[in-house]
Amino acid sequence: MTMTTLRLSTTSLLLAFGLLISGCTSATNDVLPTQATGFHSDDECHICGMVIMRFPGPKGEAANARGKVRKFCSSTELFQWWLQPENQRQSLALFVHDMGNTDWFQPENEHLMDAKSAHYVMAPHMRGAMGTPIASFSELEKAKTFAAKDNAPVLSFDELIEQLQQQQNHMGHHH
Repeated sequence: MTMTTLRLSTTSLLLAFGLLISGCTSATNDVLPTQATGFHSDDECHICGMVIMRFPGPKGEAANARGKVRKFCSSTELFQWWLQPENQRQSLALFVHDMGNTDWFQPENEHLMDAKSAHYVMAPHMRGAMGTPIASFSELEKAKTFAAKDNAPVLSFDELIEQLQQQQNHMGHHH
């Protein structure tokens, strides 16, 4: 074997190994879950420690690509947690209940959806766990019907986050 052939073989081997490692790394670290794990009778809220299923209203879940899941007794708590800068820097999938297709008092796991694509309505007249309940809907028309009861606006995810940030800043809770 000549020196040139040996160098070429070593270079090819290193290139192939680098591609293999980078392919494995991106496949395991960047792929966020597309479905929530759901809630079980003994799950406790990541923020307050309350048993999640004891309360009505939409719940929240945050999951990363490595399988770490945090569960919240309300969508409100999920968003308050997510607003913290150290959590926003993470790559997370956020899930909430679709209240247009499940019962307010016993939201079902099969009606969890991507929080970033939902429509939101502040629901102070509804019972929930912590904070003013935030109703989430997959369908805009169902959100509008719900909002009409209180003459409330329907918000996108970005609009909701902006409103919650303004409330935090107004109350002096900015980080």
